[in-house]
Parts: sequence; C-alpha cells; structure tokens
Amino acid sequence: MPLANGRQYLAIPGPSVMPDEVLKAMHRASPNIYKGELHDLTHSLIPDLKYVAQTEAHVAIYIGNGHSAWEASLMNVTSRGDTVLVAEAGSFGKGWAEMADAMGLTAEILSFSEDGPVDPQGIEDALRKDTKGKIKAVLVCHVDTSTGGKSDIAAIRAAMDAAGHDALLMVDCIASLGCDRYEMDAWGIDVTVSACQKGLMTPAGLAFVHFNDKAMARRGDNVSRYWDWSLRVDPEVYFMHFNGTAPTHHLYGLRVALDMIKEEGIKNVWARHEGLAQMIWAALETWAQDGPMKINVPDRTARSWAVTSVFAGPGNGLALQDWCETQTGLTLGIGLGREPSDAYYRIGHMGHVNAHMIMGVLGTIGGGLTALGIPHGQGALQAAADELARHTPVKRSDQLIQAKGNHSNPEPASQCC
Repeated sequence: MPLANGRQYLAIPGPSVMPDEVLKAMHRASPNIYKGELHDLTHSLIPDLKYVAQTEAHVAIYIGNGHSAWEASLMNVTSRGDTVLVAEAGSFGKGWAEMADAMGLTAEILSFSEDGPVDPQGIEDALRKDTKGKIKAVLVCHVDTSTGGKSDIAAIRAAMDAAGHDALLMVDCIASLGCDRYEMDAWGIDVTVSACQKGLMTPAGLAFVHFNDKAMARRGDNVSRYWDWSLRVDPEVYFMHFNGTAPTHHLYGLRVALDMIKEEGIKNVWARHEGLAQMIWAALETWAQDGPMKINVPDRTARSWAVTSVFAGPGNGLALQDWCETQTGLTLGIGLGREPSDAYYRIGHMGHVNAHMIMGVLGTIGGGLTALGIPHGQGALQAAADELARHTPVKRSDQLIQAKGNHSNPEPASQCC
C-alpha cells in the first residue's frame, strides 16, 4: 500500500520548494500597474538582487526562464558572426552553445569531463591561440545542473587575465545563485545570468542578467528592442523595466523571497546549503561502499551545494525515482543528460530546505534501495546525522547543566486530579 498521501516533496533541482510566505504574497488581486505600490516594490528589488549576486553591477529583469537570460545576455554584447568560447561540462553548457549558434554566432566549444569542473588552463590555452581577438566572450556554467559539477570561476578569470585576452567572462549561475558561494565582482565576472525558480524560491517565470560597465560598452548590433538591457535598467517610464506589462505576482513573491534571504544573510545561506550538501554526500558515500551507487562528481570541492547527480546502476535510477514518487510522495530529479539516463537520478537541495527535510529525503531513498533490492552500504542515515551534528554544534550552558543536575533529585510531584 503506498504511503504517498500528504504533502508532496519536490526534491528536483528546480523549480525548488517554495516558502508558504512567498505563495501567500502572490495570492492577491492584480495591482495597479501604473503607479504606487508596485512601482516602489519593483525598485526595491534591484539592490537586493545585487546583494544576492554580490555585485554593484547593473541588473535587468526579464519575464522568462534561464534560457531567456542566455539569449538576452548574448544579444546585448554580440553582433552576428561573432565568436564565443563555450566551456562545456554538461547539458547546460551545450545548451548555451546551441543558443549562440541559433543566434548567428560561432560557438567554439571546449569540452571537459562531465564528472568534474571546467579546467581553467584549457580556457587560457584557447585564448592564447586567439591572437586576432576574434573571441568576444567566454561562456561558463558555474554549476551545471545536469551533472552537479561546480567550476572555479575566480580561477577562470585568473586564467583569462594570464592570457591577456579581453573577452568578456559570462557566467550562468542559474542553479547556484542563492545556494553556492557566488561573488560576481570579487571574481571578475562581467555578465551573470540567473533565474528565480531555484535558490531564489519563486515560481519559474523571471530571469535576471547582471552586467558591468565593461559589458555595457560592448554593445553589438544583435539586440532587439525587447531584449535590450539598457532600456530596462534606466527606464524613462515604469513599463520599460519589462518592455510591457510587469509580471506583477512574481514580483510580490520575489520581494518576500529576497527578504527571507536578507534576514538569514547570504553567507549564512551559503553555509546552510554547504552543510545540507555534506549530509547528502555522507549518506551517498556510505551507500556506495557496497553496491553500484556513486556521486557523479568524485571531488567534493568540485560539487555544487545545490544539486547532486547520482549514478545508481542501469535501470536503478529510474526505478528509484518511480518508487519514491508513487510510494512515498517524494519526487527526485531525472538523470538529465547522463547516459544511460535510467541509471542516474538527481537530488535538488536548493532554496527553502533544512536539515530535517534532507534527512527525510535520505530516509526515503534508503527505503527505496531496500524495497527495490538495490545493493548498498549500511549506516548512511547515521553518517548524515553525524554530519548534521558536526555542522550544528551546541555548547551547553551552565544553566542547562544545572537544570540537568536538578532533575536527578526531583521534588515530589504535586497532586493533580
């Protein structure tokens, strides 16, 4: 008999779990789009979107998904026929390259292993060979959602500087923003593309492009009026923020989500995601001691704190996804872009998640492994619990110790009816 009735848990790598506060903020009648509260709210989002990306650069808001941010970013800095260098270590690097090709650009692809990060040396070598400066931008995914691999963006910037090349550094942080440490200005990033449905905990439908003055000055002839970011960041009238009607209810939800991030503090948000990721890794590495299961990215330093891709053996990944969803109400991510696809599953641990939610995910997966007869090591939940304890140390106060001592000699209980 299935035990799935109750609140469903969407543990895919985006859209992520949405806070009730965000949903409540969106549950309202349509506002006046011509003046008043909505205008003030929209303007209040800009500094907080900059805060999350750790930048003083400009930010444009688009009605769209992450793919729209890819297109918007490329349109504003290129002309047809330009060349971009794409570092590809998973499905989303490939996707950005395909977008560039479809726009009339030439995408030179540097392919890297899909079980690790982009190698900065490969980018440096490619740029050194480009003696005529035909490469206008380097495109990199900070985290590729399909693999769970995380690249060292600061090291990539250092490699570009070492090559003495003037290409823009453009980074996709759709999966990582608000989850993994991301510092646009400190890392020397020129353009950041992101979206609202993962670490920013808002229903899919908004995309963001942060860009600095260097990127602004690289304007090509490829941009249409709709995607033009210069109109959106310094509009003469409000509607030009969105080149039309504002995405009203998304803005209300995003306002609350950003409030929650600011209240927690971005560094604490990063630390929470790191701790939760290490709980997951501890369990998976324990299961991997006996059986086929293994984390796609072996090097912990190259793993995202937002998503983990797992090899479970041919057929096992798909079977585990199906069992978890139909028997327990837990939805795991598909093995996107990995082959064979039925051998993989992904765990999304981004946004509005905490320790007991992660322990529930791991306990459910453990039950699925046993129910399906998939070989696995023992003690995974204890390993995750130990990791949880390591990340949440508690110093017992003298008051608590004294209270414990008092309990050893309790006073007689009062009589009660």
